[in-house]
Amino acid sequence: MPKKPVPKTRNGEQWTEARFNSFIRSALRRAQWPPRYQAIKNAYVKDGINPKTGRKCKLHKCIACDELFPQKDMQADHIEPVVAVEGFTDWNTFIKRLFVEVEGFQAVCKKCHKEITDKEKAQRAEYRRSK
Repeated sequence: MPKKPVPKTRNGEQWTEARFNSFIRSALRRAQWPPRYQAIKNAYVKDGINPKTGRKCKLHKCIACDELFPQKDMQADHIEPVVAVEGFTDWNTFIKRLFVEVEGFQAVCKKCHKEITDKEKAQRAEYRRSK
């Protein structure tokens, strides 16, 4: 039995509702929210040398692995995931959890951030499978 086509109701009938929601989530995540950057600045430990370039830099401590990294190798991770294990609930909850104050972030290196994010995605996938 062929699948019923999903209606394209957004962007001049070029996007599905899911594509539109993905666009909105992406645009909101790209917003330059100052507390996010402050969380990384707060992880500053000392001046040092960037191991990749040999240049002077400010070193920041990753809360997950306790190693020091230049600021550009750090990311702000939400302590409470923006999308809960149960999945997306509504836009108000998404926005409230996305734009938290500095205390709602933890500064982590890119590698640790990827590991944390992958773990959260796996938890959401497992939750969906168990339903």
